[in-house]
Amino acid sequence: TILSKNQKNLGTKPGTLQRGFNSIFAAASVKAAKAYYVEFARQQSELAADKRLKIATIFTYAPNSDDYSDGLLPEEDFDTGALELPDREFLETAIGDYNQMFGSSFDTSADSFGAYYEDVSEKMRNRQLDMLLVVNMFLTGFDAKTLNTLWVDKHMHHHGLLQAYSRTNRILNSVKAYGNIVSFRNLEKETSEAIALFGNKEAEGITVLKPFGVYFDAYLEKLDQLSRWEPGELIIGEAEQDLFIKTFGELLRLRNILSAFDEFEEKDPLSPRDLQDYQSEYIELYRQRRAESEGERKRINDDLTFEIELIKQVEVNVDYILMLVEKYRDQHAEQSRQEVREDIRRAVKSSPTFQNKLDLIERFVDSVSATSGEIDEEWKAFLTDQKAIELAGIVKEENLKQPETERFINAMFRRGHLETSGSDIDQILPRGSLFATGADSRIERKKRVIEKLKTFFDRFHTLG
Repeated sequence: TILSKNQKNLGTKPGTLQRGFNSIFAAASVKAAKAYYVEFARQQSELAADKRLKIATIFTYAPNSDDYSDGLLPEEDFDTGALELPDREFLETAIGDYNQMFGSSFDTSADSFGAYYEDVSEKMRNRQLDMLLVVNMFLTGFDAKTLNTLWVDKHMHHHGLLQAYSRTNRILNSVKAYGNIVSFRNLEKETSEAIALFGNKEAEGITVLKPFGVYFDAYLEKLDQLSRWEPGELIIGEAEQDLFIKTFGELLRLRNILSAFDEFEEKDPLSPRDLQDYQSEYIELYRQRRAESEGERKRINDDLTFEIELIKQVEVNVDYILMLVEKYRDQHAEQSRQEVREDIRRAVKSSPTFQNKLDLIERFVDSVSATSGEIDEEWKAFLTDQKAIELAGIVKEENLKQPETERFINAMFRRGHLETSGSDIDQILPRGSLFATGADSRIERKKRVIEKLKTFFDRFHTLG
């Protein structure tokens, strides 16, 4: 279905983090847009609230919307007065859904509809919306780096086709190196003609992705090169490590392209377990090289690029880890328990976000038993205790003011980031001698405290 495909193209898979992409769906007519909106709502009603995509729609009157003989899409029109009464009533209801979703109060009146358009634009750019259903609006001129997919169920050609396709071409990072066009109509001929008419005829291979087989063959060749190292093998020697970093990075880039093709998932010969083992070694080498670079102990090879963003795109999340912990608790055979525990370790070690939290997660696994209650509640209680213990350790080591430190760090968790540039950090420091020098000086102590609190915050803030 379109919704399940949309989850994939947004970069979400079961047990993985959502990496911040969204999409536009271009329908052929107001009638078609209404039908899609109703069907999407029906399918979403069967899902838990936290699993539903945030979908909105926006349209105005669009005569003969599926046939533009000049190849140009109509200029955006904010006049909802030309809509037939049933269409305007439907749009009013859809905007009401939007208002309920975001706590706003827009409607189809002349004074409010323009503000609705601007708010939708902002929420698309901020990735607060997962998908926007349109007829003609937003297909010309709108740019958002987070927009990576255009769904097309309308006839387009020439300049209008390229205008619509170009909505997805803002490069964001190594994850979004291109846009995805998913067409439910055969527009191959129109696409080739548009590229030839408005661009270099030789550029089509650059503009449009090559067939699946071209990338898959390159991927298999890269896998063959990767087989030089066993999954989970400790790679010794700088030259050998450099070669592994380069090879695995190239493999990750190919996987990123191939993920746009439906057939890749069933044909991929690399098992999830082996991929996690390779990722664990890759992340460990990244950690080592970054530490060396920060310490300036040795020159880092400038030709090496770590594709950490590509790993973060599909890394596991807390819910997935807790699901494995629950599975571990429910196993009775010792061998089965050890296998699940190894799955937990492998999942955590292959994640840039969770790798430095392995000791916490393993202690939590040790703490659960057959008589434990709900795993989610156990995890929250465990985190609360661990945060208190580790923060108390920092307070004691640095002789900080305990109530002020607790208030400061709790405020940072609420904000979602650690702010150390203001005066708040000074309020938690102990009084010190004006004549203290070296490690005891106020400046050095402040630097040390900030570093410890940063490590503490990074350790806990992604764990729920």
